Amino acid sequence: MLEVRDLHVNYGAISALHGISLDVKQGEIVTLIGANGAGKSTTLRAISGLVKPRAGVINFDGQNIAGVAPHVIVGRGLAQSPEGRMVFANLSVLENLRMGAYRRKDTANFAKDFDYVFSIFPRLKEREQQTAGTLSGGEQQMLAIGRALMSKPKCLMLDEPSLGIAPILVQTIFEKIVEINRELGLTILLVEQNANLALEVSHRGYVLETGRITLSDTAEALRGNPEVQECYLGGE
Repeated sequence: MLEVRDLHVNYGAISALHGISLDVKQGEIVTLIGANGAGKSTTLRAISGLVKPRAGVINFDGQNIAGVAPHVIVGRGLAQSPEGRMVFANLSVLENLRMGAYRRKDTANFAKDFDYVFSIFPRLKEREQQTAGTLSGGEQQMLAIGRALMSKPKCLMLDEPSLGIAPILVQTIFEKIVEINRELGLTILLVEQNANLALEVSHRGYVLETGRITLSDTAEALRGNPEVQECYLGGE
């Protein structure tokens, strides 16, 4: 479903990605792990059109989307829940969810999709008229994922879903990610600082170091890799 080949990204004179390549097959959860500054978020931002690659190919669902405008990419079925959640703080939960569907024409199906988001995240239903800025960090993360789901994506990219969330809610968020993948068959590309959790829910993974992919394998094999254990899993 998603194929990245020899992707290079610069921020001014600074090279952030040095020719990375990765694949995500339909129905998979694939994770990118690495230290801060390794290039994980830059990879997602390049795929979603928020930064323009210097070189490389990004094929999504059979089409090269490198350099395509972000709203067009969303319309083609590739949505992102961004790092830091980025909810519309002054809008209600319901209005935030509607914003996720702004590229869709099939308004008759909105009610069904609202119902699905509320079934996955019941807290959002309880707070649907509440302004998003007054939600807890965990609730805002639920809203950011729900907003992305309202675009009816074929592939969902999640950038640091555990960041700034109370530990008690982190496990819930990851259980919901697995549930969404299983129930909808939704392809997911996950960037996550908590490598333990990320590999626990993923099928495969890539390790990024300073803008390069240094390892790729099944999630199980990466969890058992001594180098990955020492660097990213707390020496398990």
